[in-house]
Amino acid sequence: MLIRPHDAPIEPDREWRDLVGRHRFGHLIAPGAGRDLPVVVPTHIHFDGATTIRLHLAKPNPVWAALTENPRCMFVVTAPFTYVPTSWEAPPGTAPEWGIPTSHYATAQLECTARITDDSYDIRRTLADQLATMQPEEPFGSPLDPDVPYTAELRQIRGLELTVEAVRAKFKFDGSETDDVRRQVVDGYQRRDLPGDAEALDHLIRRHPPT
Repeated sequence: MLIRPHDAPIEPDREWRDLVGRHRFGHLIAPGAGRDLPVVVPTHIHFDGATTIRLHLAKPNPVWAALTENPRCMFVVTAPFTYVPTSWEAPPGTAPEWGIPTSHYATAQLECTARITDDSYDIRRTLADQLATMQPEEPFGSPLDPDVPYTAELRQIRGLELTVEAVRAKFKFDGSETDDVRRQVVDGYQRRDLPGDAEALDHLIRRHPPT
């Protein structure tokens, strides 16, 4: 993807990790070998905050064949994503209907090597980590409990560990615009308040605060 200097991470070692840690859902993309198209799987994950992602998927999932052919894969997280209309982007004093609209988004494309596991303990540990990640304030039985009641279901899934080896991250939030335009965008987000607007506004103010 195209990453212009003003859209690049300000803190390369932290910013993408914060994004993935906050948004624990993305797309696993496995090219396999000799395929016309990759296998793409939307899924929740557990991210350890450093370089390891763990997840589980059903055994019939076609991604296993692709990862067996080639363990190299990508995991992509994109959030938030918003539409910025013409009037917000029109320079002050110009016709608002002729502003150039844009999209705002944060994304991390993680280059990974996959390790598949059918080990019962590894799968249970992955489930425990995912439950703790996804519902920290909700009660759940530990999958590590030997008396877990869903042993039949455990036999129907496999575990997957992704080691993150390289990252391409982009934070597109009007970094090239003037303060006048950015102030309009800030006002627009505050008035519109659609899903994703508050988080996009936080990114804009954090990265490019209008003076």
